[in-house]
Amino acid sequence: MARYIELHPVNPQARLVEKVVDTLRDGGLVAYPTDSGYALACAPGNKEGLDRIRTIRQLDGKHNFTFVCANFAQVGPLAIVGNNAFRLIKRLTPGPWTFILKGTKDVPRMTLNPKKHTLGVRIPDHAITQSLVAEFGAPILSSTFIRPGQEEPETNGWEIQESLGHLIDVVIEGPVGQGEPTSVIDLTDDVPEVLREGAGDISLL
Repeated sequence: MARYIELHPVNPQARLVEKVVDTLRDGGLVAYPTDSGYALACAPGNKEGLDRIRTIRQLDGKHNFTFVCANFAQVGPLAIVGNNAFRLIKRLTPGPWTFILKGTKDVPRMTLNPKKHTLGVRIPDHAITQSLVAEFGAPILSSTFIRPGQEEPETNGWEIQESLGHLIDVVIEGPVGQGEPTSVIDLTDDVPEVLREGAGDISLL
């Protein structure tokens, strides 16, 4: 059964954050709150963690996994960012957006879309999420926690613990910003393409 940890929504307890990050470093899977519902996370390069996320969410091989970053500086080594994409990401983040970009050669191939070689990038506006990435010291690999057959993400840690705690190593209890998935914007071409309208206000595009 998952370890159940409650974190303060504004000032997450450093000792508990460290325990969660130790789980990520040890190859574990974590369910955590963000500014747009819950997400599942593992360390980049953790193939077993990726497979567990695919199994829980029943994802196919075309899914774009997302690298959750603390700031824009962490995006550069991961993705190829053109001038237009650079300006848009800087203007909209931090916030409930996922940007689809071409991955760089430094990114493990198993985390990329196998045909398009793309990935998702997130810079959330959420204290708990930011504390995890800061303690980890690098972006974490993530996917919105939407159950099969559902359209909206999970919003309560205790419900995840009760129903799916046997499939996850740590469940963090904390408030989410909004109960909608992120808005997903494809920035692989010069003109942004909205792939999913969600918590991010697409009128800002």
